[in-house]
Amino acid sequence: MAEKKPVRLGDLLINEGLITSDQLKIALIEQKANGDQLGRVLVSLGFISEEILRDVLGESLGQQSISLKKLIPDHAALKVVDQTTARQYHVLPISLNSETKQLLLGMTDTFNIVVIDRIAGIIGTEYDIEPILVSETDLEYALDQFYGFELSIDGILHELETYGSFEQEELQQESSHPLVRLIDALLFDAVKKEASDIHFEPEAKYLRIRYRIDGVLRQVRSLHDKFWAAMVVRLKVISNMDITETRLPQDGRITMTIGSHEIDFRVASQPTVYGENIVLRILDRKKGIVPIEQLELSDHAMSQVQLMMARPEGIIIITGPTGSGKTTTLYSMLNHLNDVSVNIMTLEDPVEYPLPMVRQSSINSALKMDFASGIRSLMRQDPDIILVGEVRDGETATMAFRAAMTGHKVFTTLHTNSAVASFPRLQDIGVKNSIMTGNIIGIVAQRLIRKLCDACKQAYEPEDIERKVLGMTDQQTHIYKEVGCEKCYQTGYKGRHAILEVLRIDTDLDNCIAKSATAQEIEQRAKQNGFKSLADEGVVKVIDGTTSIEELSRIVDLTQRL
Repeated sequence: MAEKKPVRLGDLLINEGLITSDQLKIALIEQKANGDQLGRVLVSLGFISEEILRDVLGESLGQQSISLKKLIPDHAALKVVDQTTARQYHVLPISLNSETKQLLLGMTDTFNIVVIDRIAGIIGTEYDIEPILVSETDLEYALDQFYGFELSIDGILHELETYGSFEQEELQQESSHPLVRLIDALLFDAVKKEASDIHFEPEAKYLRIRYRIDGVLRQVRSLHDKFWAAMVVRLKVISNMDITETRLPQDGRITMTIGSHEIDFRVASQPTVYGENIVLRILDRKKGIVPIEQLELSDHAMSQVQLMMARPEGIIIITGPTGSGKTTTLYSMLNHLNDVSVNIMTLEDPVEYPLPMVRQSSINSALKMDFASGIRSLMRQDPDIILVGEVRDGETATMAFRAAMTGHKVFTTLHTNSAVASFPRLQDIGVKNSIMTGNIIGIVAQRLIRKLCDACKQAYEPEDIERKVLGMTDQQTHIYKEVGCEKCYQTGYKGRHAILEVLRIDTDLDNCIAKSATAQEIEQRAKQNGFKSLADEGVVKVIDGTTSIEELSRIVDLTQRL
């Protein structure tokens, strides 16, 4: 078999429609005259941008590429490869993963084995090098911006103590200003510690900074309030908010590159007596779309969810409080069903993670498009599957059920404490039993429990009351409790795990709904058919050592098991 010839860069760019054959001829003449690389010549002539060249080269070579323009520097990585070495070999240390011992190294030529070997010889065998493609201009800019300045939070704060005034014009520029670096360092630190939210909370004389990690707020810093006004300006600038408006709440969004992928921050400001309170929700696109097989659901929950998704029409409801992982579960289900043969459309408030091939829309109060009117619009787009972000009122619920009744599969969320509590809630907002009957595929109630840190969790013999609550047998002798170590920041917990109670509606339960049975009667009938509550699912995780009984009792009522 003849060997496949590599596609030349010029032909590749023409095939992609990025340059014309005339432009290629001009570039080749210039290249012959000065002996430079064709890509650089095309950029210098203005025929393509460096970003397009980087992405096309990366795709053709099967290499990942990133933009450094919004990259937040990792001071730990910059310490591993010093400025002299980085400039000598024309590389940029982008991120350092202390757990996997991997150094992400930005390079304009990722196949330069000599440079990779030289860097490996300098940093030693402790870290593996993963090259990633970056553009020439991006690299030069990053080398100038990242080196020669203090990037650790403590170092920047020490620098700020002796700094003069904070001019708004300085804070609006992408520069080496210490306050700009402080905001970047805090965002990087929060993402590195896997926080879901960052809270900037002004008090009378100081600023409190807290991260929400594994669902629990943890204070990380206290700063003098003299820094806060300037920090607010910087946060508003990068999130496209009005820096002159301090009396009204505002919303904004930031996109930054941390490591090799983009992170979105949803920003919300709220005026308080001591100044503007700002909270950032961290949205990691890589973590937002998790294959359903990787959700670590129990075998029972997984089988029930798969049966529900197999139904061609009807409505699936996910319930749970804010921050319980409903969006992740919904996106995982949609991603599982996503295919070129179906048209999936969503209506969200707002769109959190982009999904390929899915048409996603945000509701817009300014344009008077709410969930109810948005569903009407989606129905005219020939959808097969519809996601309605939340059922908040009777009109939205009616439209969602009407979509389900007309042959569509509908996913939505509802705020209730349990799966069976969804029925009285739907009745309260005006959905009749006759409409619910035959149209609800199933209801999933979800919670996130913190997982015990594997490095420090400790086994112990439970007391009699704990054994009773957990329903332990004589053969089950111990469970685990939290201790605390460096890996889990002394909390005893690291990461979270979803527990689901899945109420799949079968013929028996449909009859109960039609007869206006109470939530208790529906739950009793469901248990006869194998339904497992949140407490039942959580107890299994306590006994197998995934979590502690204290953590389970924090989010689930266990008193009914006594």
